Amino acid sequence: MKAIAYQHSLPISQAESLVDVTLADPLASGRDLLVEVKAIAVNPVDTKIRRGQQPPAGEWKVLGWDAAGVVRAVGPQVSMFKPGDTVWYAGAINRAGSNSELQLVDERIVGSMPATLDFAAAASLPLTSITAWELLFDRLQIERGGQGCGKSLLVIGAAGGVGSILVQLARRLTGLTVIATASRPESQAWIRQLGAHHVIDHHAPLAPQLAEIGLPAPDYVVSLTHTESYFDQIAEVIAPQGKFGLIDDPATPLDVIKLKRKSVSLHWELMFTRALFATPDMQAQHHILSEVASLVDNGVLRTTVAENFGRITAENLRRAHALLESGQARGKIVLEGF
Repeated sequence: MKAIAYQHSLPISQAESLVDVTLADPLASGRDLLVEVKAIAVNPVDTKIRRGQQPPAGEWKVLGWDAAGVVRAVGPQVSMFKPGDTVWYAGAINRAGSNSELQLVDERIVGSMPATLDFAAAASLPLTSITAWELLFDRLQIERGGQGCGKSLLVIGAAGGVGSILVQLARRLTGLTVIATASRPESQAWIRQLGAHHVIDHHAPLAPQLAEIGLPAPDYVVSLTHTESYFDQIAEVIAPQGKFGLIDDPATPLDVIKLKRKSVSLHWELMFTRALFATPDMQAQHHILSEVASLVDNGVLRTTVAENFGRITAENLRRAHALLESGQARGKIVLEGF
């Protein structure tokens, strides 16, 4: 099968950082589906692992944690899917990724693809949808519905992939007032289109901007990028007994003692946890993807594709990684077809 992989952790400007290769076709066993990958999306986790994890000498590492495709074969214990089904998923971080023509993925973290989307549009959603859903409803335990609850959510770095779906979920499925941050005019316009009630600039002090809106201190704060840069401000603006969630890897340690005075709780979200540890509730991600597919098909949620970089090749993937690493991306970058 064709794949894009690497053997050495290198800057994305170097041609060897991602290479077109041919690898052996995998075989399905257990609860695995063998999926013919039709489209993929690129996420910050791809760039982090490429920069930080070098495979053993002589081996190839295949990245990619967003895909849509067609089931070609199933393992003997599979019960939810059959060959020919169209599926979408984010996969598992400890297995070969989706930057290949064929991929093995456990059926418990796979969903049926939305009927109203093509493969490229569908590939943009699994990782960010699961991350945003788990962060809102599993980690922060925000109530679905709750119209008129009077509470608010501040989303820092809302214009990226996770923020683009999190803003939609919070606006459509909860009663929260959604305040999102973005720094560029085009990013701010994007977040308004997705449903944020208020948009402020995270390059300027947060407290005065929140005061100008005239809302009480946010009950929930989510930081999606560069948390170390905003942590002191988060501790300042969050409401007493509030909840703070994050998904990134802060470059410097957070002084969490600053949350104690307000009895603020801290919640990490990593969507790979359930698959990585084969938790008893691992199949929850199948159910999340199924519910998100229904919301998409019913027009409640929209795809977050911002850029389509064409065929799945090493050259195009290097372009996608470079854009993500620039910090200028909004929404999701997708590629389709080998």
